[in-house]
Amino acid sequence: MSAIKTIEERYKKKAVVDVKSGDSVKVHQKIREGGKERIQIFEGLVIRTGRRSSLTSTFTVRRVASGVGVEKTYLIHSPNILKIEIVKRSKVRRNYLSYMRKLTGKSARMAGVDFDKEAVNAIVDEEAEAEEAKLHEEALAKHDVEAAKEAKEKAKEEAKAQAALAKHQAKAEAEPQQVEEKN
Repeated sequence: MSAIKTIEERYKKKAVVDVKSGDSVKVHQKIREGGKERIQIFEGLVIRTGRRSSLTSTFTVRRVASGVGVEKTYLIHSPNILKIEIVKRSKVRRNYLSYMRKLTGKSARMAGVDFDKEAVNAIVDEEAEAEEAKLHEEALAKHDVEAAKEAKEKAKEEAKAQAALAKHQAKAEAEPQQVEEKN
């Protein structure tokens, strides 16, 4: 094998879903915004696939959002792509479905094909799933820390309120005694 092939093999994911043109997919993508990470799901129709056996294997997903067509091209072996779920398979006779851009409504529907959804989506990538679980645990831990801080602040406020109430009651009890002493 050439040096390029060996390097490519090192960065390829062990198991990927067989995405084809005409599939309706959900792509789980890791998004970094500032110091935070979250998972964004983009659902749409695969209108193009390319370089299937390569490290640079791509697929383009199209969806209509608020009346505007949005297309995203993903690298299958990218570490930012955590999971690809195939929701529906359609019968198509081309690799590049550019004509779908012009179609809307009923004319944009495609004939579905029966397929075993569990078997197709059963590809297990331990690294990606471990990373997704880690992100989920971090979010839960962060939420727990924030809840603990809120509980501490609430307890401090309650203690201040109790102290103020006790002070007010002591002052109210002392006032009638002072009035009796003056008489």
